[in-house]
Order: sequence, then C-alpha cells, then structure tokens
Amino acid sequence: MTARVYMIRHGAAASAWSQPGSAPDPGLDDLGRTQAESACAELLGLADAPRLVVTSPLQRCRDTAAPFAKALGVAPVVEPRVAEIPTPRDLAHEARGAWLRAAFGADWSTIAGDADYVAWRDGVGAAVAARPGAAIFSHFVAINAAVSAATGDPRVLSFEPDNGSITVFETDGARLRLVARGRELKQTLVL
Repeated sequence: MTARVYMIRHGAAASAWSQPGSAPDPGLDDLGRTQAESACAELLGLADAPRLVVTSPLQRCRDTAAPFAKALGVAPVVEPRVAEIPTPRDLAHEARGAWLRAAFGADWSTIAGDADYVAWRDGVGAAVAARPGAAIFSHFVAINAAVSAATGDPRVLSFEPDNGSITVFETDGARLRLVARGRELKQTLVL
C-alpha cells in the first residue's frame, strides 16, 4: 500500500545563508511567514492531508512547519537527513554561493567537495520514503535530491522549487515515486 508524502520548501528566509555577513541559520522574513501560512492552508485542504510533520533542523524550515504542526496539534519530528546539502568543510563562507552555483550544473557524482553527495542524495530519498503520510519541510537542494532519488535523474538541479511550494511523492515506506513537482521560482534563486 502506498501513501503520499509532501515536501514543502521553507518560506523566504530573513537572509540568504550563502551571503557574506548573513546569519548561519536565519528564520523567516514577513513574506516567508505568509508563505508558511499559505502552505499550511493548502495542506489542510488536501483530501489526504498529512498527519505527521517532519522538518529539517534549520530554523527557516522549523518556522515554516510551525503553522501546520499547530493546526494538527502535533510536535514536529526533526529529521537531519532533509537539511541543507553539506558544503565542503574548508570552504570560506564567502565562497559558498559560487560553490553551490557550480553544484547546480553538476551531477550528484561530480559535485566538488569532501562529502559523498550520491550517498547524501540517497539519504534524503530514504528519509522521505520512510515517512508515508508526512509533510516534510525542507530545502531547495534537498527537494531536488528527493526528486533525483525518485526518478533516477542524475542532475543536482532538475527544477527550482519556490518558497512554500509543495512537491508530492508516493511511497510504500521504502520506494519513492514522484507524483508532482511543486510550483517553481519565477525569478532566479539568489545565492
């Protein structure tokens, strides 16, 4: 038996994590809070609305998950496997945006860095597949990782999920199948 899993990209953050001088773990700005409320309303309106809330440990995802968790009366489950893509340990903060832009043009097996990015992608996919009936609040690259794990697409960037957009999967608890990509960005992602 399969169930749906919904992956929601966090709302607009108060600052871009890759910008020099930015907070390493920003919360949401006013637009992001509005996007979180809109995602909550959309999820509550689904015939098969999720009953479990899972979130990346990062603040922008926890803030985006909060309205939906409150509406359900549940505590969010923190899942580190759906957090941001790990950046190389020795990479200067100012170089993170350039590194990520280069990664967007790569396949999972060719990203430059000190992590096994194929294993990271597979871990994201496994985390999503293991949560049938969940709303999972996550990040741009992690959502692309789940899409890649579900479809076999080797590219890091297969689409550009907008803040607050909802990507839909089906799972039997082990295998993941993409049902629908979420709404895409109307403008270029700022790094």
